[in-house]
Amino acid sequence: MTKLKLSVIPDDRPVKITVELPGTIHRHLVAYAELLGRETGQIVADSAKLMPPMLTRFHYNGQSLCQSQRTLKPG
Repeated sequence: MTKLKLSVIPDDRPVKITVELPGTIHRHLVAYAELLGRETGQIVADSAKLMPPMLTRFHYNGQSLCQSQRTLKPG
């Protein structure tokens, strides 16, 4: 079985932004939502809801970003 990186999607108040994605990324999000639904039992009706937790995980796991932020801290 495929090991997915996300678990249950938290309910949080969003900040609305608009992005334009290539069709391939949209299709991958839809496929990921289907896999996530099968694995967790949580139906993801809108694949766009995957983007915030994916971006959050990417942000917090980015080693180069973390290192850059440490060097940019004032003080």
